[in-house]
Amino acid sequence: MFRHIADFKTIWQQEVEHTLHILDAIPDVAAHQAVSPEHRNLRRLAWHLVETCVEMPHNMGLKIEGFAGEPFKTQPPGTMKAIRDAYAAVSDSVSAEVAKLNDMALAMDYPFYGMTWTGAFGLWVLVTHQSHHRGQMTVLMRQAGLKVPGTYGPAKEEWVAFGMAAPAV
Repeated sequence: MFRHIADFKTIWQQEVEHTLHILDAIPDVAAHQAVSPEHRNLRRLAWHLVETCVEMPHNMGLKIEGFAGEPFKTQPPGTMKAIRDAYAAVSDSVSAEVAKLNDMALAMDYPFYGMTWTGAFGLWVLVTHQSHHRGQMTVLMRQAGLKVPGTYGPAKEEWVAFGMAAPAV
């Protein structure tokens, strides 16, 4: 949980960089990859990250720039680059808007999904929500035969850069 706006900003920037690495590794030809037709594909999961960067902070009264449309009702763009660019814009806006808050805003109560959350909890959920969907995306990337970039440590293919063999499966 965050007690200082500066702490959120530090973590948020790290998480944004992880997300951008994942988005950069998804070519348009693989964006259709899904577990099944009833589940989100890579394109839709990536777009969901854009949407929630707008929608979740809105619950705290923050106005996030860089998104044209209405979250959860606007169709994703046709290219992964357009989604990546939209994510970069809205994530920068999240950082800028949260920077306008003071630490006391983290202890304030805000309405989220029929519940009351503190600002600290709402921002923590925004961060962990993004991590959750990145994890889903990496599984779909593996299923599509794509190289997965490491985030909190090296991916299987990246161990060699550390002069080590990948851990046994």
